[in-house]
Amino acid sequence: MALWDRIKESASTMQTQLESKKNDLKSGAFRDASMAMCALVAAADGTIDPAERQRVAQLIATNEVLKNFPADDLRRRFEENLNKLTTDFEFGKVSVLQEIAKAKKKPAEARAVIQIGIVIGGADGDFDKTEQGVVREACFTLDLPPHEFDL
Repeated sequence: MALWDRIKESASTMQTQLESKKNDLKSGAFRDASMAMCALVAAADGTIDPAERQRVAQLIATNEVLKNFPADDLRRRFEENLNKLTTDFEFGKVSVLQEIAKAKKKPAEARAVIQIGIVIGGADGDFDKTEQGVVREACFTLDLPPHEFDL
């Protein structure tokens, strides 16, 4: 139970930090990188069932920080990234990591993209090793040290 509580607390802390930066997170690069990150975490195990897809889409639609962007646009971008990953995970991951790399120029946006990955990964109370692994890869893509996020 302690691990689950720690995951929930970490995701909650990340969400609070994101909300405090909401006004700084309005660029197209942040939008694209965030949706790529959501798709990468959702498909981390190589598959995504309809319930998981719906849960992540719901989290995107209700996330305060992401309300800076039209929900339909976010969902379309999420689905496009998800389709790349479910068609061919390894090939799709290269494309999705390129989208994530768009946030590299602004450190606050890069950190926020990683935080969104942690929030999405921890939303079900189980930020598993596979999800942590893809978020760690995104850290390297963004030139951020994974240990900064306890990864």
